Amino acid sequence: MKEEYTYPETITENFDIANFHIKYCLSFIKKYLKGDILEVGAGCGSFTRNYLNEKFTSVTLTEKDKENFLKLSEKYKKNEKVKVINELIYDINHQYNAILYLHVLEHIKDDKQEIDEAIRKLKKNGYLIIMVPAHQKMYGNLDKEVGHYRRYESHFFTQEIKYLKLINFKYLDSAGYLLYKLNSFVFSNEKSPTKLKIFIWDKFFTPLSILFDFFLMYKFGKCILAIYKKD
Repeated sequence: MKEEYTYPETITENFDIANFHIKYCLSFIKKYLKGDILEVGAGCGSFTRNYLNEKFTSVTLTEKDKENFLKLSEKYKKNEKVKVINELIYDINHQYNAILYLHVLEHIKDDKQEIDEAIRKLKKNGYLIIMVPAHQKMYGNLDKEVGHYRRYESHFFTQEIKYLKLINFKYLDSAGYLLYKLNSFVFSNEKSPTKLKIFIWDKFFTPLSILFDFFLMYKFGKCILAIYKKD
């Protein structure tokens, strides 16, 4: 069954200011991006603008939110290598060298079916790159408000995704984990992170995470990054 996935536009706009976090996450991803790229659920383009460059053959951005779709279409209308579409992956008749799900998979009810379809749309030696919120035990009001069906545990990536080789697996944002737990305890009824809180997390805690994650050998954090290769 084909499924829509949605998330509040204001959340994507608030997250758009988290430049440190976005660039930090992309530092582990960029080397896998080449050829034809598909970014599923591009939002307002927070990640896109930070990896997009002239070396790609093409970049296809999918976005089901009407406002974000229109903004992306306007932003990249003069870039012949970028295509913005208002479609689900099931409707795409093309294969890619890399497919990205960056904070998107948690918004999709049938995530396994989505991944199976992504595998079919991946070229040989292509990469499937997934970043999601970690630790289901942390699931709360904030997750519900932004449209998360779940948070993820490591076994999903090591046991549930078949036919691909897991070549990189990391927990990221260890300092953010502590901040998230504190915020959930103090503001237990909060339903949406404010721009101020996102600014504090990004500008002050992300630099700490860069240091802590390294010393913790990427085995603890608020997010999971998983990268697969199709042989």
